[in-house]
Amino acid sequence: MLRYLLSIYLLFLINIVFGQFVGIIPQPQIVIPGTDSLTIEKDIVIQGEELQAISYLRQNLLSRFGKLSQLNTSKQAIISFQRPQTRKELGEEGYELVVSNGGITVIAQTHKGYFYAVNSLLQLFHYYRQGDKVVIPAMQIKDVPLFSWRGFMLDEARHFFGKKKVKQLLDYMAFYKLNKFHWHLTDEPGWRLEIKRYPYLSLIGGVGSYLNPYTPAQYYSQEDIKEIVAYAAERHIDIIPEIDMPGHATAANRAYPQYSGGGTKEHPDFTFHPAKESTYQYLTNILKEVTVLFPSGIVHLGGDEVAFGSDVWNEDVHVSELKNKLNLASNKDVERYFMQRMADSLFNLGNKLAVWDEMAEAGLPSDKTIQYWWRHDRKGQLETCLRNGYSVVICPRIPLYFDFVQAEEHQHGRKWAGNFSSLESVYQIDLSEYQQMEIKEGQILGMQANLWTERIHNESRFDFMTFPRIAALAEAAWTARERKSLEHFKQVLKTHLHLYAKDNIYYFDPFDNTHVEPKVPQAIKKYLDNPE
Repeated sequence: MLRYLLSIYLLFLINIVFGQFVGIIPQPQIVIPGTDSLTIEKDIVIQGEELQAISYLRQNLLSRFGKLSQLNTSKQAIISFQRPQTRKELGEEGYELVVSNGGITVIAQTHKGYFYAVNSLLQLFHYYRQGDKVVIPAMQIKDVPLFSWRGFMLDEARHFFGKKKVKQLLDYMAFYKLNKFHWHLTDEPGWRLEIKRYPYLSLIGGVGSYLNPYTPAQYYSQEDIKEIVAYAAERHIDIIPEIDMPGHATAANRAYPQYSGGGTKEHPDFTFHPAKESTYQYLTNILKEVTVLFPSGIVHLGGDEVAFGSDVWNEDVHVSELKNKLNLASNKDVERYFMQRMADSLFNLGNKLAVWDEMAEAGLPSDKTIQYWWRHDRKGQLETCLRNGYSVVICPRIPLYFDFVQAEEHQHGRKWAGNFSSLESVYQIDLSEYQQMEIKEGQILGMQANLWTERIHNESRFDFMTFPRIAALAEAAWTARERKSLEHFKQVLKTHLHLYAKDNIYYFDPFDNTHVEPKVPQAIKKYLDNPE
């Protein structure tokens, strides 16, 4: 490990002396300029045995640039995929690109590394395109990610977007080298995942949205899930499903009310019942099917905001008996008991557990649990997560909640005491201040942005709130601070707006007012300034 870290440090030292910026997001760690350039005008000849990455490259060359490619011909290759004997400094996700007037050489140690190299190549082709030809300056790129967790969360419990939109999101995650897709599939408004053993979860729980409780059932069949998981795997993206509990359970409880622990007028049937043995068997059966569908080995069980509906437990005779039997002093203790039991079910199924930072003191095993720090106004909660030995994903509301507005003049998203999540603030987030709080090295896995959809009811809003902030997120998660330049990032980003337009993405243009902010229905305007 020490040798690997020393080699990475050496690469950074080389880059300080020789490095330059190129047309890639996220910016590579090392770019050593050459003295000539490569001009590509005709069809592209590719050689190598890295067939999955080559296939992805060929498909995208044709679809994005109209460039046909040939594989393993007798002609001299323009792009050559080579297998090195040992390049430990590249790690699992690193790669090297060498561009000269004779062609392009691609080097990596793993399939992931080759795949990320291909996406850098595609960006070079786009940035250095000149009409029908591509002229790429000679250079040597050596690139490794700053963090292993580079994630994006999509909430489809509140508004459902469907396979096509999710696949487009996965395509751009791959394009920007993001590798964790956190999929929020269950919550109060809707349950979006077919469970064979409990069909009413999707047929009844899937009815409704945040805006309209009578929207016909919308959900992903298990065949849909398998298709999307395979699609993500081809792009080296792990999918982490979220099955929210013990709160945010309203949709599930509509379908199977016998497992409801009650709630409030504002949040009816908000909780699963924590004192019925049948509840634990029911939820474990659900998790068995979830585990089969999602092979990432991580399942998120929520654990947040349970107090929105747990006061009713004080009047429940079964909960009172549970408290007396196990000497549980409060509803918070009941929450912890509940999560410990469901965590055991997950562990027995071979998964790790992910939870929100409310579970920092729930007594969950630190070697099997990932905490997500989201409450930016409670840094002490992050300190607690780290002090208790947990691995942590950083996703604070400011600036990584993408339901917050991007500009002062925007009216149809959230603000927190006047603060919001501008493109610049996303780009400039720096985890080094949090890493200083680590008890052991590497506790902070990385970061992700969260797209909550109470205020995002259609694809235009989805696009406007995601693009281009997803690109800023990618560079913040991948590129070392010394290699970042907001000015250069914006220069490259301007060329990416053309890609968004080609893909019919209604993006926010930070450079002019080409796309106005999509409005939201009157029914949700009253929630725009709600801090929670």
